[in-house]
Formats: sequence, C-alpha cells, structure tokens
Amino acid sequence: MTHDPVDITIIGGGPTGLFALFYAGMRGVKAQIVDALPQLGGQLTALYPEKYIFDVGGFPKVLAKDFVKGLTEQALQFRGATHLNETIMGLERREGLFVLQTEGGEFPSRAIVIAAGIGAFSPRRLPQVVAHPWYGRGIFDVVTDPEAFRGKRILILGGGDTAFDWAHQLLDRAATLTLVHRSDRFRAHAATVTEVQRAAAEGRMGLHTFHELHDILSVDGTLTGVVLRDTKTKATFALACDVVLPMLGYVSDLGALAQWGLTLEKEEIVVNSCMETGQPGIYAAGDVTTYPGKLKLIASGFGEAATAVNQAVHWIYPEKKVTPGHSSNMALFGQSPD
Repeated sequence: MTHDPVDITIIGGGPTGLFALFYAGMRGVKAQIVDALPQLGGQLTALYPEKYIFDVGGFPKVLAKDFVKGLTEQALQFRGATHLNETIMGLERREGLFVLQTEGGEFPSRAIVIAAGIGAFSPRRLPQVVAHPWYGRGIFDVVTDPEAFRGKRILILGGGDTAFDWAHQLLDRAATLTLVHRSDRFRAHAATVTEVQRAAAEGRMGLHTFHELHDILSVDGTLTGVVLRDTKTKATFALACDVVLPMLGYVSDLGALAQWGLTLEKEEIVVNSCMETGQPGIYAAGDVTTYPGKLKLIASGFGEAATAVNQAVHWIYPEKKVTPGHSSNMALFGQSPD
C-alpha cells in the first residue's frame, strides 16, 4: 500500500516523536508518525508505564502512561496520522520525495525527522524453546495494563530494572508473586532491589536467585506453572503460577536507518545545532542523536523536536520562517496575533 504524500514523516512515536507531530501541525504542515511498536509512547509505554517521571516541565511528578496520554492528545489535535507496527525496511528518493518503505507499505514525504530513540527495540525472548509456544498464552514480555494481572499468581524472570520495577508495581495486585534470576547480582536500582528483598524477607513474595526456567506446566492448554532449575546444583522444582513475565531487557537496532548514509557514532546519529544529519531534508531529534553536550532527557528531546521540525518546514517551504513565534499569540489557537 502506498500512502498519500505528506510534508514530514516522523520516525518514532515516543515523547520526542509525539511532540514533533504536534509541532508540525502547529506550523501548518501535514505530518505522520511511523513506528515499529504497536502503541505510541516508545519506552515510556513499553518499559515503565507505571513509573513516575519528575524532570519534565509543568509536572512535579507524572505517571509515564499519563504523560504519554497527554502528549498523544496534544499531538493528534491537528489530525496527523500515526502508523504503528511498521518496521522500516528502506528509503528511496523518488520524484522529489523521500519514500519510506516498511513491511506494510510506502510512506512518501518531503522531509523526514528521525525520532527513533534507541532505535527499533523489542523484548529479549526467553532462550528456552519450550517457552516459545506460550507467548501470548500465559507468557507476556510487555505489561501495558497491570490491572490485567490482578489476582494472578505471577512469576517474573529477570534481574534488571524492568524486572524489579514490575515486581514492585505488581506486588499488591498479585495473588502471589515470585521473582527469579540466574544469579544474585542484580542490574536494578539499589532502592528498588532493597524494597523487593524486604518484601521477600517478610514473606510477601518469593525470591529465587541462581534459578532459571526449565519447563512449562499446563492443563488442557492452560499454563498452570513452571519447573525451575538451580543453576548450580541442576536440581529442579515445580512452582504454580498463572502468568510468566520474562523481563530480560530489550534488543535495540537502528536497522535500515544505518544504511542511509548518515554519520553515526556508537549507533547514534550525528547532528548539528539545527538537527541536520548532513543529508538534505533528513533531520533527527531525541535519544537517537549525538552532538557535543548532548543530554539524553525528554526535556532535551522536546527542544530538539521543535528545532528539527522548524528547520524542516523552512526547508520544504522557504517562504515560511524558521522561527514560528509564540503559541500564545497564534490565531491557530484562537489567540490574537501580535
């Protein structure tokens, strides 16, 4: 399927991409988001929707999922399109347009803003082949609605931030909760580790170190438990559970973007102060970029998104100024111009 041409295609639907979509609409150009993930919000939605964010303007603290909801509402007020579950395969120049190619179709546009965060990322899957048929049927590597697991017997596999964060978030929702890790060395924040260890010591949850998944137990096609194996002694034991959450981290990759002739440093796109990539018409913003003094913060990404979009708008339409003026004086929002 070939979609209708737009002015700007934004690659990435995280906070920076969403703000770029809003800004493009505010500048009066037609834009769209293309993202490999099934939902908007990027890492905020995929990794920690229930965690608080404290360092974005205007919010003393805000849940990541609520922040994404507000960003989405802001971004979509100008009816920009969002195309999700679209893995990027290539890019061509055709009749003066960039044609972004995905598994699902082609997306022509006059300019591109790359706001891909850490690149296309997907959960690291369990290595045990016996687990693979149970994905989506008792094994879930992404949690978008923690209430879906209320009253369940939950097993979490992993030793990083995501595993410990969800152990903390789901503890009071679960009928029982157990955390399992291959060693006693954790890659999570010390404060969260301490909270989980305290809950285990108090008998409110289980914590098994030096254990790994060995087998899946089921009755009539329903997951009913697992077999865990001691990584040292190789002894096994059965553990009853309804849900297995493998929180093993994510695999990220720039994928086809790395083949576009952009200057890269450690899987990051080198840009200048105008967010230009060196390829005319292609700009970048957010965590995917690097330049002297770069800060990987949402706050920084918002400023970079505004810069990238304003430069792209001027590049497409030279008669439009780079500087848009203040939104508080824009007729677009029903305000009186200066």
